Amino acid sequence: MDLTWLILFAPLLACVIITLFTLRSRRMSAVIAIAGAATSFVAAASMFVDYVRGQTKSPASLTWLEVGNLKVEFGFVQDNLSMLMLLVVTGVSSAIFLYSYGYMYEDRGKSRYFACLSLFLFSMIGIVLANNFIMMFVFWELVGVSSYLLIGHWYERPSAAEAAKKAFFTNRVGDFGFLLGILLLWMTYASVGFDDLHDAIPGETSNSGLLVVASLLIFCGAVGKSAQFPLHVWLPDAMEGPTPVSALIHAATMVAAGVYMLCRVAFLLQWSPDALHVIAWTGGITALMAALIAVVQNDIKRVLAYSTLSQLGYMVMSVGLSGYTPAMYHLSTHAFFKALLFLAAGSVIVALHHEQDIWKMGGLRKRLPWTFGTFTVGVLAIAGCPGLSGWFSKDEILAVAWQHNQVLFWMGLFTAGLTAFYMVRLWAVTFLGEPRDRHVHEHARESPAVMVLPLVFLTILSIGGGYFGMASFFQADAPTGAAEAHHNWGFAFAVTIVPLFGAVLAWTMYKRAGASDPLRTKLPGYGVLERKFYFDEIYRWLVDNVQGAFAAMSQAFDHYFIDGACVRGLTFFAEWFGRGLRCFQTGNLQSYAFLLGVGIVVILYLVLG
Repeated sequence: MDLTWLILFAPLLACVIITLFTLRSRRMSAVIAIAGAATSFVAAASMFVDYVRGQTKSPASLTWLEVGNLKVEFGFVQDNLSMLMLLVVTGVSSAIFLYSYGYMYEDRGKSRYFACLSLFLFSMIGIVLANNFIMMFVFWELVGVSSYLLIGHWYERPSAAEAAKKAFFTNRVGDFGFLLGILLLWMTYASVGFDDLHDAIPGETSNSGLLVVASLLIFCGAVGKSAQFPLHVWLPDAMEGPTPVSALIHAATMVAAGVYMLCRVAFLLQWSPDALHVIAWTGGITALMAALIAVVQNDIKRVLAYSTLSQLGYMVMSVGLSGYTPAMYHLSTHAFFKALLFLAAGSVIVALHHEQDIWKMGGLRKRLPWTFGTFTVGVLAIAGCPGLSGWFSKDEILAVAWQHNQVLFWMGLFTAGLTAFYMVRLWAVTFLGEPRDRHVHEHARESPAVMVLPLVFLTILSIGGGYFGMASFFQADAPTGAAEAHHNWGFAFAVTIVPLFGAVLAWTMYKRAGASDPLRTKLPGYGVLERKFYFDEIYRWLVDNVQGAFAAMSQAFDHYFIDGACVRGLTFFAEWFGRGLRCFQTGNLQSYAFLLGVGIVVILYLVLG
């Protein structure tokens, strides 16, 4: 049996069984979903081993659609990029599925939740395996639908319903550009298959207007899915969904899809230096902006959400600098420690009866020892502690920037310092010091084993993920010269001292923090950061005023021109023109003879006069 089909359809089968047969049995639904995810993971691991040994066969494909010169296959790609991404997606997702069993244990919509979770995993696996743009776009949209259902899982809450709609509509903006880019490539090269396009796009068209436009339109899809500036606003609000959903979106599925897609279409981007320049700066701006906002966030999940935005900015910046390998390397290690951080945060939230304000926490180190230990490893990994997974992959990205764009390097380095600062701030305020709410603190208990075991598994990956040789496993290499940056003493000193300074500064400020943030009175512009640079207010104004004005104009145009002039006006003209002609159809022979005579006189006058 071809394992590729099993990997893809095991979660979908679980979703169908839950939806049709076990919606009323919450425990059975959870078991079926976990079994589907585990089956995909085991099959992916088996296929990965066979692939490394060179024993895999080319996966079968089916002709899905054939119209004129458009032929679309339902086929799979099997290379270094897809194999490792498949292992990361199914492995991290399986841990999140298992964790969800404990986190959602008493939730009334547990069966619906696991059905949607399985659909989400199926959709992401489809993106990873797709060998053409059309197949990828179909699964791309399924990811959007799945995220809408899961973010709005608690739909009775207005905030959750609004967050789901916000995510869905924001992604439609990016996906519209993505679809236009696919159509442009098909019209130009008569194919949507990755292999065909790779062979059809010649190097002599480097930086042609067509390729730049196509690349930027394709990039629009990544801007939406991976929440890059200026379409980043949906991701923090997505925290309204259950915490395991946040972990899945941030670590293994939705936001990872954009970066993966950019690396998959490297054959297109490499011939568009102008487009790569835009991509690099978009990523750099997103990384810095999100890190600045994260510094002042007080919700434990929103700190992690803006952290994800910042780390995704690193990856996109690396892609824009042609560092596809470092981007995917960091995507993989980030999946480990970000899933760990979200699930550990979920453990804290459950222990505190769904309290998420870090300024009502404190002193949880002894109450939640397993959560504290695993969360600490996650913080060290994302902060770039030497020897942990984040240190390896983040330094690779900074090395690429060091060699190719010094401005982006210093932006990325400053962002690294901010990352260490806000993560140590989060860790210290949550776990250290004295309890700020003793009632909540006294009732805190460590999470059950079904939630702790995934934390331990992800902790191991967060520690050892950088040693697995992932950087050498991707099909695209880092730009020439990036490796030499690691032997530059200035680079080595900078990437070590700046994060260390950020961590020490946060430790100094927050190890004995009181009931409020001391940064509020010490940081100029704190209010601007707290309002997230007013992006939500700007978009609200645009929707209410600009879009409202266009809607009013469209309504007037529809009422007076389309409905009035075109529909009613033409009807009125036809009616009265018909009435006029009817006056000449009297049925009287003498009238017809008279009109004939008048007509002859008029014709003679025009001809002879």
